[in-house]
Amino acid sequence: MSGLTTTTVPFPRLRPWLAAVPLLLLVAYLVLMDNGALSQAGPYLHELMHDGRHLLGVPCH
Repeated sequence: MSGLTTTTVPFPRLRPWLAAVPLLLLVAYLVLMDNGALSQAGPYLHELMHDGRHLLGVPCH
């Protein structure tokens, strides 16, 4: 025996992550990759995403 044990993760503890991970990935995509596609809704949204890219160190100029 190698001494390894297996554990199971109950589904109720996993449920919030199943909802949060796709949402967080969508937000990250919009902040990092949006070059005007979504942020045409207004100058404030564009500036928020632009500043978010600078904050994360992503080149955008």
